[in-house]
Amino acid sequence: MVAPAHASLGADLLSVVSRLNRLATQRVALPIPGAQARLLATIEDLDVARISDLAAVDHCSQPTMTTQVRRLEDAGLTTRATDPLDARAVLIRITEKGVDTMARVRQDRAAALDPELDRLAPEDRRTLAEAVDVLHRFLAEAAPTRPVR
Repeated sequence: MVAPAHASLGADLLSVVSRLNRLATQRVALPIPGAQARLLATIEDLDVARISDLAAVDHCSQPTMTTQVRRLEDAGLTTRATDPLDARAVLIRITEKGVDTMARVRQDRAAALDPELDRLAPEDRRTLAEAVDVLHRFLAEAAPTRPVR
């Protein structure tokens, strides 16, 4: 499918990535709900985060995020500790079980795409591998993902 002439590269990239994510997710049974997997991945990326940080990233209220984090904590996927700089706030971290769960989610979702990738011509696979390298560099150089408070 070719992007419409009026679509920006950013819009086209986001559309393709969203469709690719949906395809991978539809083909596997995740060990946790998709929304929890996305939140757990965010916590893993941030290393440590306040509830307010996570709510800002997810564009939801703090009470909603507190409920979501509590579900992850109840499953043993995250821990919470008092913020040493602000006793009113808590810091959320991923646990080893959470890291293992995310690794399994990523492995299962990738395995769902492998048969499709195997059908590509070798030069198309090389092009995709090069594009992934470009995207890694792009993300490494992008602005930080932590919201400004």
